[in-house]
Amino acid sequence: MTISITPVSGALGAVIEGTDPRDDDFDFDAVHRALLEHEVIFFPALGLTEEEQLRFGRRFGTPSVYPVARILGATEPTMTVIADGPDSPNAADAWHTDVSWTATPPAYALLHMEVVPEVGGDTLWASATKAYDTLSPAMQGFLCGLTVVHDHDGFAKRVAAKAGDASAAIIEGLDRDYPPVEHPLIRTHPETGKRAILFARQFISHIKDLTEAESRMVLDFIETHVKEVALHCRWSWSQGDLAIWDERSTLHRSAADHWPQRRVIRRLEIDGDRPFFDPS
Repeated sequence: MTISITPVSGALGAVIEGTDPRDDDFDFDAVHRALLEHEVIFFPALGLTEEEQLRFGRRFGTPSVYPVARILGATEPTMTVIADGPDSPNAADAWHTDVSWTATPPAYALLHMEVVPEVGGDTLWASATKAYDTLSPAMQGFLCGLTVVHDHDGFAKRVAAKAGDASAAIIEGLDRDYPPVEHPLIRTHPETGKRAILFARQFISHIKDLTEAESRMVLDFIETHVKEVALHCRWSWSQGDLAIWDERSTLHRSAADHWPQRRVIRRLEIDGDRPFFDPS
């Protein structure tokens, strides 16, 4: 079968058609190359089961055990089910890369749509590589020297509001197992060598060696910069769609425009390495 790769926007994203990861002749190498090039890829109406999604995810690396699941005793890879509804509004409508408060954030994520709201509920991605590339050389030089402290405080507050009786144990485990971590503000992609902005405002405490006002000013600038539409692609979901994105070269957010409708999505993360900056 011939693989069809159709760009979604000028910045990033591509639709993959003409191939199915469940087929014996599936060309994983071609799909992986498309992912590195386009940063996020979409398989429309694929309709994977949990087992099939996990099997496909293993082609990209080691499926992650989500930190909260690990704290609660899980030792095997876990699928995170994100369920929005009348009593659980969307909490991901801000540009971020996932769980940046861990020492080794994920390399990839696979998101499978289970329940689509009647209206709204799109997901948006931003190219963190193009966000870096479109900065002036002077700003690039300044940002490349900065180290950012990420922590789980904002995440823990959301967990505490939803986890009920388990919230105390989860927060205790987060404090014990996931202390604040330092990451470069500009990271080097380990496969492509490209530079990208590593950003998740809700998980960032401060920038090292800057005053509080200076740190806030830089973070405000980046937050505004990554909102530029020219850096984005947007996906309107249908049931059974699968999105795969490179966590190291993108940011994403879930549009909070479908409340109080239900929206259920199944996410699998793939283990990554410690972010680094290569000055060469």
